[in-house]
Amino acid sequence: MTEVRYLEENTIYTVEQVKDRIAQEFPTEVKFDTKVKPRRLFMSADKEILFKLCTLLKDQLGFDHCSLVSGVDWTDRFQTVYHISSFSNNITVEIVVDLPHDNPEVDSITPLWGGANWHERETYDMFGIIFKGHPNLKRLLLPEDYTFFPLRKDFEVGGL
Repeated sequence: MTEVRYLEENTIYTVEQVKDRIAQEFPTEVKFDTKVKPRRLFMSADKEILFKLCTLLKDQLGFDHCSLVSGVDWTDRFQTVYHISSFSNNITVEIVVDLPHDNPEVDSITPLWGGANWHERETYDMFGIIFKGHPNLKRLLLPEDYTFFPLRKDFEVGGL
């Protein structure tokens, strides 16, 4: 295991330094996208390491804000998409995690960023994606007794 390097106060990281640090810690579990935008880093990650990856971003690289957790239904699989920002570094990372359609579960990142709480609840409510370890995973927009998830591709319109 690599030596842990904690975020030093007033340290500014570049996108390349963030990418290199993530690649060093997760050489096979994280794949970087070829999309290039200033101050943005795009990646996909295995669901098993998502919480560790987010902990690295928060505790060691200064990422202090989760602005988005959302879901996507590709019919054969689900995805969760995360936008996490570092205000001090002026960098936003986008993390995409594939989940099996028959068991859409991933670790909650709410313990790291409280702002993820409602994003994860909305994603659960609309797609049925389970966020393990979420402190209050229940429906946010729809009544608790609804048995469907309206943003799934298999949802029949008008099929209450």
